[in-house]
Amino acid sequence: MTKRLAVFCGSSTGKNISYSQAASAVGKLMSEQGIGVVYGGGKIGLMGVVADAALAHGGEVIGVIPEKLMTREVGHTGLTELRVVATMHERKAIMAELSDGFIALPGGIGTIEEIIEVFTWHQIGYHNKRCGFLNTDGYYDKLFGFIDHMVEEGFLSAKQRNELTISEDPEELIRLMIK
Repeated sequence: MTKRLAVFCGSSTGKNISYSQAASAVGKLMSEQGIGVVYGGGKIGLMGVVADAALAHGGEVIGVIPEKLMTREVGHTGLTELRVVATMHERKAIMAELSDGFIALPGGIGTIEEIIEVFTWHQIGYHNKRCGFLNTDGYYDKLFGFIDHMVEEGFLSAKQRNELTISEDPEELIRLMIK
């Protein structure tokens, strides 16, 4: 049974209100189902929305944030646990260690880098944890088109592509991630 999921998402909320609504739903659903949130430790953007929603519903929320970001005062100090680390590499390693799976909500380059890295780790056998995307309002459609292009061009197998868990619905994504 999945106990914790790492959530990768934006440090801003984006232009579409549905991104914040979906992030809030993810935090709430995870806490209601007893699934802990492991995330980047920020109080801003979608990161803060997920954390606050989970906390408001009694969930466990563990943040892992590099010291450099803490000094910029973006760290969320109201969490179940906040780990301040030296580097982004250390942050990602700890998040992976603490998590039973990984999901990406809308976000920028950092979000993409984090979910693609853990998917790569899965692909080469470093872990056997699910990697999923919440595709709110088709946010990741172009990325999935490119991933399909990788399959077409022989750089990724269809089997590996199909190991990604994808849904536009927060409830469905959480259900698929914990099955």
